[in-house]
Parts: sequence; structure tokens; C-alpha cells
Amino acid sequence: MEIITAKSAGFCFGVEKAVNLVYEELRKGENRPIYTYGPIIHNEIVNDDFKAKGVRIIDGLEALAGVKEGTVIIRSHGVPKKVYDLLEERKIHYVDGTCPFVKRIHNIVAEKTAQGEFVIIIGNPAHPEVEGIRGWGDEKIEIISDEAKARAFTLEDKSQKVTIVAQTTFNHNKFKELVEIILGKGYNVSVCNTICSATRERQAEAREIASRVDAMIVIGDMHSSNSQKLFEICKDTCEKTFFVQTIRDLDKTKLKDINVLGITAGASTPNKTIEEVQKGCQI
Repeated sequence: MEIITAKSAGFCFGVEKAVNLVYEELRKGENRPIYTYGPIIHNEIVNDDFKAKGVRIIDGLEALAGVKEGTVIIRSHGVPKKVYDLLEERKIHYVDGTCPFVKRIHNIVAEKTAQGEFVIIIGNPAHPEVEGIRGWGDEKIEIISDEAKARAFTLEDKSQKVTIVAQTTFNHNKFKELVEIILGKGYNVSVCNTICSATRERQAEAREIASRVDAMIVIGDMHSSNSQKLFEICKDTCEKTFFVQTIRDLDKTKLKDINVLGITAGASTPNKTIEEVQKGCQI
């Protein structure tokens, strides 16, 4: 069997930065508690490793307010402004692991809403990145995740300035489709395509590989938005597309008659996991 593995598979810059920050804090060995505000990335294997090393996960402002000492590391997905406000108010030492691409969106939303503009976030409203982005604006914010919501969106004031941003891991083609629907309403709209370049490249490469293989494997955590997007993209092109977290999730009998296999992985998937799947598929 020939195996084609995407060159873009695995940790992106933002994820690698956040993970390395946790390991750096652990290496300091200062015998102080280390916390992450939410799971540092969407990968169970990585988070379990941190937990085994004593890193604790904080969920919510109430739990954060109870921290008396130690270091809090802000997750790669970013957090609302009120989290920073509480950290500063309580003088809690923190390290910012927010992906720089996400941080850029925070700045755009804060600036545009301060100027009185309406902001549309195209993304999954339940995703922590989108929740964080939402927390840098005011009441003039709408989250649009699908065509129905895009078509239903209305503003009473046609002259109201509108800025559109996107969740960094959103499907690039779907983003363009939703933007076109909103632009067709005749509002005064400016578009900031904030889908990160690594995501666009990863999605394009996955689509290209899926178009020339007999089967495709997408490796990622079940909670990883960008991994799920890769699965959707590959499934649209290659019917035999499988989503796995580790090699243990793969039913190898489904690869019995496959001549060419494609493999890609989400931005929060460690190289070790990718290598294990590659070796496990060599049947």
C-alpha cells in the first residue's frame, strides 16, 4: 500500500507555542501550582500528559477567582477580556498562550466595536475560540455559523458599518459562501478573512490528497474544530474517509483493498500520534 501523508499535518505554530509554554513552566521546577485556563489545546493525549505532570485545568471565572498562587497559562484558543481583567485585579501571575492569529482577531473586534461598528463572527458559537473573540466586543456582535443564520441576519440601520471576522479554523470555502450572502444584503461591510494561513494550506492540501487516493484518514481529537473541518473536506472528496484519535481507533479491515491511502492530521495532533498511525497502516 502506498501512503501519502500531508506535509502540513500536525502541530501548527500557535499550538506548538502554547504547548511549549506549559513545558517551560514545568521545567522551571519552582514548586508552584501551574494551571491552564481551559485545556491548553484540543488534544486528550497532550492534556493527559500535562495532568500527569501536575498541571491543573481551570474551568470558568469562579474557579479562577479561587487561585491564590502559582501560574495560570491562557489556552491557545484565547479567552474573553474579562479573564485578563480578573487576573490583573487579583494579581495572579499568568502566561499568555493565545495563538497570535487569534489575538489579532481580539484586537480587531475590540477596535471595531469601540468605533461603533457591528461585528459578525463567522464560526461555531460553542467553540472556546469564538467565545473568547465574542468577549472582546460589546452587544453589537452576531455569531453566524451556517447559511440559514446568514440569510436571517438583518440590521435596522442600513448605514451601520459592519466588520466580518472568522474563527481561525473555519472552513475557507464555507466562509466565502456565508460572506457572499451577507454582502448581498447591501450593508456597509468590510471583510477581514482571519482564517489563519496554516488552516487554509492544511485544508487545501487535504482536499488535494483526498482527490487522488482510495481512502483518507484524518487524525485529531474529537473536540478539535479544525480536525473536524478536515474530515468534512476530505469526506466530500473521498467517500472512504475515517476520523481517528489514535491508531487504536482504526479498523484496519477497512483498508484491506486500498492501494493508495492518504493521511492528514489536525493542528493539535502530536507528531508521535501521526507516526503511530502511519506505521499501523502499513499492512
